Amino acid sequence: MTDHSGPRRTRPPTMKEIAERAGVHVSTVSRVLRQTEPVDGWSEAAKRVREVAQELGYQPNLWAASLRTRRTTTIGAVMPRLTDGVVATVYQGVEQAAREASYSVLLSSPPDDPDAQRQAIELLTGRQVDGLILSSLHSPAAEFVRRLKLTVPAVALNRHAGSGLPFAGGDDRLGGALAGRHLLDCGYRRIAAVGGPLFATTGHDRLSGFLDAMSDAGVRIPDHRIAHARMDVQGGIDAARSLLTRDDRPDAVFCVSDTMAIGLLGVARDLRLSIPGDLGVVGYNDIPVAAQLPVPLTTVVTPAHEIGAAGVRLLLGMVSGTAPQPDDVRLPVRLVVRGSTARQR
Repeated sequence: MTDHSGPRRTRPPTMKEIAERAGVHVSTVSRVLRQTEPVDGWSEAAKRVREVAQELGYQPNLWAASLRTRRTTTIGAVMPRLTDGVVATVYQGVEQAAREASYSVLLSSPPDDPDAQRQAIELLTGRQVDGLILSSLHSPAAEFVRRLKLTVPAVALNRHAGSGLPFAGGDDRLGGALAGRHLLDCGYRRIAAVGGPLFATTGHDRLSGFLDAMSDAGVRIPDHRIAHARMDVQGGIDAARSLLTRDDRPDAVFCVSDTMAIGLLGVARDLRLSIPGDLGVVGYNDIPVAAQLPVPLTTVVTPAHEIGAAGVRLLLGMVSGTAPQPDDVRLPVRLVVRGSTARQR
């Protein structure tokens, strides 16, 4: 059988060949193939060059390019608890935004403790990444970052803890306030809250916003109705056992994460408390299972994917020098009301 497909290319195309096929000058090809902006920002000629390069099987020599520019077009990402659905969604945003900018990502997901994080950061820095995305920094983060002696730009995601680094995250104070106002609007008054561990500034900000809303409404939350626990199911269980077994049991609880709220709902079920009649519950993050629970969970929606993407955009602005001192990014959040809360009589 005769192959009529023509001779097969045995070597990568040259820029001259791409230029001839695209009908542009070689210098245009060179400039376009060095660009990292998203496709929407390219001219028609630039798009044509990219299309021809792809058709001809062009592969950039990243090693040679890194020698010329002293950049590797690679960023490092340190993201503990990647098995957490919210963290995983944040990473998807990181990876997509990096890919759209023609960057690759070296990911490390160490245990959620300072020593493991430091080792991961040092390892990635040794790989000569152009910058770092640092998720869930521990407190006191400023001291932690100072000891790292970072040699590349870095951006903090989620927990910032006063690190001094540019930060991308949701507006957690607003989210906590939205939860508090909603419970008050429903008529709950014996309200409790479950905050995260002290080093988790996301939980701290959410709790602070919630308490501000209570204070603004003239509602005082006594100390015994504020619990701190790990931001997972077991943390919610532990907090619920201390809050829901008291004689002056609360009639509503705000949890700074959905996983905590799920643990608390399990204890409420064991205590035969009806939701939302005996107990209203609000979570945070809107994880996929939140809407599928036996009593769907009222929660605050945080834009996890966009947080990751915003962090990359901040970082690449620093790498390129276009944003040497970028402003923090606080993305809007919103409350979604479901069956775990209802207006009280």
